[in-house]
Amino acid sequence: MVTGWHRPTWIEVNGDAIRANITNEKAHLPAETAVWAVVKANAYGHGIIEVAKIAKSAGADGFCVAILDEALALREAGFTSELILVLGAVPAEYANLAAEKQISLTLFDENWLTELPVLTAKLSLHVKLDTGMGRLGFRNGEALKRVSTKLAEQPLLEWEGIYTHFATADQKDTTYYEEQLAKFEGLFSEIKPRPRFVHVANSSAALLHDQTGFNAVRFGIAMYGLTPSDEIADILPFELQPALSLYTKIVQVKQLQAGDCVSYGATYQAAQEEWVATLPIGYADGWIRKYTGFSLLVEGEYAEIVGRVCMDQLIIRLPRYYPVGTKVTLIGKSGEKQITAEEAARKIETIDYEVTCLLSERIPRIYN
Repeated sequence: MVTGWHRPTWIEVNGDAIRANITNEKAHLPAETAVWAVVKANAYGHGIIEVAKIAKSAGADGFCVAILDEALALREAGFTSELILVLGAVPAEYANLAAEKQISLTLFDENWLTELPVLTAKLSLHVKLDTGMGRLGFRNGEALKRVSTKLAEQPLLEWEGIYTHFATADQKDTTYYEEQLAKFEGLFSEIKPRPRFVHVANSSAALLHDQTGFNAVRFGIAMYGLTPSDEIADILPFELQPALSLYTKIVQVKQLQAGDCVSYGATYQAAQEEWVATLPIGYADGWIRKYTGFSLLVEGEYAEIVGRVCMDQLIIRLPRYYPVGTKVTLIGKSGEKQITAEEAARKIETIDYEVTCLLSERIPRIYN
């Protein structure tokens, strides 16, 4: 039983699945290529600290996060020597904090360098190039040359890496991917000496594209056993093993009569006599209102969500009577059937990343 767990709703994370995905990816890559586990957004909803421990045990060489606070949490949890790279923007005023904790930051704007305080320790930087994503990054060679000169002039700034991010690596049409790659190689070819790390690959690129010439990958969604996109699911080099399952239990069962309504707005009305069950999970947990009409699994049988999903509860129509305490599967296996995060994503017209990232930290995680 998890400390502080006082309602029957929980997530189970299969550590062996994460380890298998990392092991298979390392075997798929050129020798000596570093695999950095991307654990931002609470490890895509799986739990940052425990997943980091699992990833390290599987041979992950470092970690990528989105914000400085996530990096600090890893250091405070005992990850004292591993490379940790913050992929997002960190205000220059926190540069000394990052340097003190040996956290690598992303450099994407010349002005950031002019805003730096006097450094008290060495700060490692990864220069990001915008080759077509349109988010953070340098877009031309002139700016890159100026930055390389400035970095060389400051002994407490270490140019540790250079990278970019692909917009369409999860698509079968590789035209735009190849354009971005060519832009990166064109910009990077002008830089001497080479920084220690040159990395371009997210999960999709790491799975589908040759990484010869690069020496690190940022392994994110695929580490959790989730496909980067439905489009490439049939061309992956190995089978991904999903790590996350989401469960709850029935807390009340009622028999409705024809004409009875349930939940806010009375949007659902029973057409005949039927059994319904209340579950203690709702949109405050990340199981949002758009899931109305989606079917969950009760002992291997489908049960549709009826009426509006509430903040902390929802209601399902049962195929037959089930007692209070019966386990219900929202994501995962039940009997011979399975609900995947990809299926849940299609229901709410989004991607599997969003499904798991939405899962609130108030849901306890169990690791096995």
